[in-house]
Amino acid sequence: MTHQARKRFGQNFLHDHSIIYNILASAHPQVGEHWVEIGPGMGALTKPLLESGVKLDVVELDRDLVSLLKKQFADQAMLDIHSADALSFDFAKLAKSGEKLRIIGNLPYNISTPLMFHLLETTDCVEDMHFMLQKEVVDRICAEPGSKKYGRLSVMMQYYCETEWLFDVPPESFDPVPQVTSAIVKLTPHAQPPVQIQDIKSFGQLVTQAFSQRRKTIRNSLKNHISEQQIIDLGIDANLRAESISLAEFALLSAHIQSNLDS
Repeated sequence: MTHQARKRFGQNFLHDHSIIYNILASAHPQVGEHWVEIGPGMGALTKPLLESGVKLDVVELDRDLVSLLKKQFADQAMLDIHSADALSFDFAKLAKSGEKLRIIGNLPYNISTPLMFHLLETTDCVEDMHFMLQKEVVDRICAEPGSKKYGRLSVMMQYYCETEWLFDVPPESFDPVPQVTSAIVKLTPHAQPPVQIQDIKSFGQLVTQAFSQRRKTIRNSLKNHISEQQIIDLGIDANLRAESISLAEFALLSAHIQSNLDS
């Protein structure tokens, strides 16, 4: 089966069998589980997933690949192929009542961040997610406060999920060969949020504001939302930059700002 990779879809097809083995060994699929694969491409992960005995839904945007997959896996009763854009696909509809989905995918670099945020809207029915992403993105997702890579993506992803870097994937594992190194990340939605947030939209806006001016201290970057003295009263050093503010501290700032708006 051949298919010319399309740049507009951000296609880089995984062909390294050792990497495929490592991904599945890390994810450890079990018979009877319900899995969802995003961007199955030419089926490099699809085939071994089906061989593990899982129920599998795949979501693929490229109609030519959908046709190829339907031919390749025509005899697979445990597979459903969805010709759809993952950015707008309703993943929750795949889960039966009380069922938890396990999601996996080699995500196109150009849509990886918005796609992950779209998936975070359905974490109630998600057990975990294993994604191949640009290594730089995985580093940002897993970064701790104080790191130069720590930013909005770190804070927001860590609010929703436990994040774990698993291993790097070299460019030569793909066809065509990308110009960057990739990595596998495991995201496990928290059973209970690590911090209490009243309004997630307002919280996200605050975090975005803080990191939009990374070189400024929070007393300056957030001066239109909270005073220096109020920051100090919360037990937070107003001279710190956003990259040094923890998730818990952002939650404190957000709660205080929200209480001022509500009063």
